[in-house]
Amino acid sequence: MPALLELRNVRKAFGSVTVADDLTFALGEAESLGVVGPNGAGKTSMLNLITGNVALDDGQVFFEGRDITSVAAHTRAQQGIARTHQVPRPFAGMTVFENVLVGATFAGATRSRAGDPVASSVSSLERTGLLERANTPASSLPLLDRKRLELARALATQPRVLLLDEIAGGLSEPEVHELVGLIRALPEDGIAVLWIEHVVQALIAGVSRLMAMDFGRVLADGEPRAVMASPEVQAVYMGQEMEMVEL
Repeated sequence: MPALLELRNVRKAFGSVTVADDLTFALGEAESLGVVGPNGAGKTSMLNLITGNVALDDGQVFFEGRDITSVAAHTRAQQGIARTHQVPRPFAGMTVFENVLVGATFAGATRSRAGDPVASSVSSLERTGLLERANTPASSLPLLDRKRLELARALATQPRVLLLDEIAGGLSEPEVHELVGLIRALPEDGIAVLWIEHVVQALIAGVSRLMAMDFGRVLADGEPRAVMASPEVQAVYMGQEMEMVEL
């Protein structure tokens, strides 16, 4: 499978804390890759390095075969790298539709595949089950719908790669199940997914490949259940609580 996104020997430290230590892996076209690891493993920092919100100390990031290591964050978004955040922070003074339209207009409009921003916004709202709430103030949404809005805003940019940061956190089992169904369908539409999550069963149900990290390094990479059963991963999680739900 050709690499769509690739990190090569990426290193990043904040003072004495290393969050990426010779980090190397690739994400293929329309592949779904989950990432697990204890708190402080470097998972969210990895997403920030991919989006360009944080600069690398060393190494390279490639997207669609191009070296984007020095490319600005907003340009990476326009080129097709979208993300959600662990804590949804919609534009509170805007409606659901207006929030999504912002993403479609300013991140997706420079690429021909994004099409009309209004049409892209409507499509992403339909996909995430939010179309009926299009005119609802974003500030009034419950947590699940705020998570859906975060996803809809990212999808409206018509990304090639979607980075998900703890999107299942804080949701009930039925809500997680609903969200997994949405995410699992994304690769069918040609969207590659890189999903970091503490709700391990959500990843096992929603991705085709799993990577475990610790101290900014890759511990294991492969079939999800095999990765979680590996001695290296079990040792890292020993004594730590993993969030599990039945899916």
